[in-house]
Amino acid sequence: MSSFTLSTTPRRKLRESSLGSSGAEGEVLGTYLPKQLTDEELGALVAEAVAETGAAGPKAMGQVMKVLTPKIAGRAEGGRVAAAVRSALS
Repeated sequence: MSSFTLSTTPRRKLRESSLGSSGAEGEVLGTYLPKQLTDEELGALVAEAVAETGAAGPKAMGQVMKVLTPKIAGRAEGGRVAAAVRSALS
């Protein structure tokens, strides 16, 4: 039994030390990622794209997304963008 405890202890310490450093890694990576759009900013871009395309109704979602995607450029998650467009067109 003691050999089992000895063999798992180093693994546990390694796991705990790697979990502790992930917060610091997230902070460093966050400085390189684009700033995420707020709901208001996203809504304004969606409204602008809808006006630009003259889109009306859910069938025009593809047209709006085509115009909107380059403007978003990784600053909002795709599902969030699609939900905002869907909401604006309905």
